[in-house]
Amino acid sequence: MNDFNDWKSRAAQLRLRDDALIDGLPHEAVDGTRLQVINPATGQRLANVVTCGEQDVDLAVLSARKAFEQGPWARMAPVERKAVLLRLSQLMLAHREELALLDSLSMGKPVMDAWNIDVPGAAHVFAWYGESLDKLYDQVAPSAANVLATITRVPLGVIAAVVPWNFPLDMAAWKLAPALAAGNSVVLKPAEQSPFSAFRLAELALEAGLPPGVLNVVPGLGEQAGRALGLHPDVDALVFTGSTEVGKYFMQYSAQSNLKQVWLECGGKSPNLVFADCQDLDLAAQKAAFGIFFNQGEVCSANSRLLVQRSIHDEFVERLIDQAQRWQPGNPLDPSSRAGAIVDTRQTARIMRYIEQAQAEGARLVCGGRQLNFEGSSNFIEPTIFTQVTPAMQLAREEVFGPVLAISAFEDEEQAIAMANEHIYGLAASLWTDDLNRAHRVARRLNAGTVSVNTVDALDVTVPFGGGKQSGFGRDLSLHSFDKYTQLKTTWIELRS
Repeated sequence: MNDFNDWKSRAAQLRLRDDALIDGLPHEAVDGTRLQVINPATGQRLANVVTCGEQDVDLAVLSARKAFEQGPWARMAPVERKAVLLRLSQLMLAHREELALLDSLSMGKPVMDAWNIDVPGAAHVFAWYGESLDKLYDQVAPSAANVLATITRVPLGVIAAVVPWNFPLDMAAWKLAPALAAGNSVVLKPAEQSPFSAFRLAELALEAGLPPGVLNVVPGLGEQAGRALGLHPDVDALVFTGSTEVGKYFMQYSAQSNLKQVWLECGGKSPNLVFADCQDLDLAAQKAAFGIFFNQGEVCSANSRLLVQRSIHDEFVERLIDQAQRWQPGNPLDPSSRAGAIVDTRQTARIMRYIEQAQAEGARLVCGGRQLNFEGSSNFIEPTIFTQVTPAMQLAREEVFGPVLAISAFEDEEQAIAMANEHIYGLAASLWTDDLNRAHRVARRLNAGTVSVNTVDALDVTVPFGGGKQSGFGRDLSLHSFDKYTQLKTTWIELRS
């Protein structure tokens, strides 16, 4: 799969599904509304996709509730649910090329990233949670001799999952796999820019043996379908990955409706601290570039703030500029492209405004900064680096969600920690040092859900992912994810002699 023409040929032959999926069947919006989905790398229309509204969401939630209350999934033995999830994982790998293309075409990511990372990663998540099911045990409380008190985890019921456009398949898997493994039914709302892999995933789930209604997919706008899910009185919990602004809306919707549980993974402005005692500055520069330019910088945990000890600042910036040149954008279907297109014209314009504002506020542009045009689309931005960024600048305070890095210098460890923590976000952080004591000392003091030492953005299904402050709460991945999709039930039995 390393031929540009081969990927283009496969893309031209691809079937793009454009209907919602409710109760196992294609669904047209009640009001007939559809929305154009555009390929950001070409500016061409991909499909007119169903746009669900409140009535469609009602039907999807009703189907999910019926499947939960009456259907076999919630009552199915764990080993049987495991078998379905493992089959789904294998089907995803069997359709690896198709799923990779669906995400690449709709949101602009390099198809080789989707092929090598996203699809196998998502398939692994389903397999991992499937494998976990028959290895989880409930508890028996230490009660009196005439009492049997059990503590069991039970599914919540109907889960609404609202996922973003930057990793369409991966984020869906992060929510769906543990929610389904626990026995819930799910209504999934993909981002309007990138719905196609969600449609195909739901079809593959049916093929794997998931009963109809257990997974429904309602594409649509956030202010319509997303709001309807947030306010719906028969949704038991809502899980969301996206902006802090929208996450706050979901908190309000819960308070205005049925006090449904809300679990949020929101914005980030992750710091990457490079200390002078780091011996391998080439590796640190290589990873720093990856940490901000991978996926066009459209990563919630992107290391978008680089804090470098002043004594090595200038040397490190030069190494980083050299690394940035390797992240020039290109056609997402070209296997040689390390970066692709920004998701749409609105996000491209937003990123360019941040670049212009940074220059106006006095930050020094040392690399990139230009918007590029390929094949009729201008949704491409050079890898961009600013130095002399102060904490008061907009570039240091706000999430850009693009390939733009803000660099600041620090004098010592105390100042580095203070600069890193002086922020509204607390999702992730990285630090580079060859001093083991410093590594432990600094990692403990950084306000972040994940701290990566001598690497960036460390991630695996076995460990929890999530943050604090205005990055949200709750954790994706690992066994801890089950906390979001289950509740504890105590059963107290008085034994009679």
